[in-house]
Amino acid sequence: MNQKPKCVIRSVIMAACASSVLLVMAQGVSAADANTVNVAVAEQTKTEQAAVASQKKIVALDDEASNSVASYRQMIAEAQSLKGYNEQIAAQVESQQGQIIEMTGQIETIETTSREVLPLMDKMLDALVSFVALDVPFLPEERKNRLAQLQAMMARADVSTSEKYRRLVEAYQIEVEYGRTIEVYQGKVDEKTVEFLRSGRVSLMYQSRDGKETGYWDIDAKKWVIDNSYSGYMIEALKVAKKQSAPNFLEVAINSPKEVK
Repeated sequence: MNQKPKCVIRSVIMAACASSVLLVMAQGVSAADANTVNVAVAEQTKTEQAAVASQKKIVALDDEASNSVASYRQMIAEAQSLKGYNEQIAAQVESQQGQIIEMTGQIETIETTSREVLPLMDKMLDALVSFVALDVPFLPEERKNRLAQLQAMMARADVSTSEKYRRLVEAYQIEVEYGRTIEVYQGKVDEKTVEFLRSGRVSLMYQSRDGKETGYWDIDAKKWVIDNSYSGYMIEALKVAKKQSAPNFLEVAINSPKEVK
């Protein structure tokens, strides 16, 4: 009974001694390798930090590469668009060059035509002036002013050839229209105010406002002739021309036709 506790004590003492030896050994190892461990830990930390930094650089480079690819693709698309645009512009320029050549030819033709047309228009105007001078003298001031305006216009450089031709043809059309219409207007014969009746170009008659004098233009004699025998016919004709009476046959003074030899 007394030996058993001794063995337990001995075991406890031995265990304590072993623990002390282990503690001393651990303390010895820790003290000896402290610097090495710290260095290893520091290196590991640096390695991890370097890895994190490298990862950040990789991400940044990847973003940069993605942006570069996107920019490259955009530049390719713009280049293709510009190529198509340039092709369209080139086609338009070629078409415009063709139009320029065509218009140049037209201008040369117009210049040639102008050189030929201007003398022709001068002859047409001279012929119209002579015709009016030899014609029955109705609306003398109106027709005289029209011809004077045409003559002044022909000498102007700021009026186009086409406009000159248009106005000249218009004057011819007005003169042609006189030949198929009847007209009443006021004027003077020997300083007396009268009413004129123009029946186309075949007859030009007048009557004083009081109805006491009636006459006509003698084409052969080139003068006014008083002939009151037409007084009643003139009154009726004036009513028809003024649309105060229904249309009817008119009896007017005309020159007898002559045989042309």
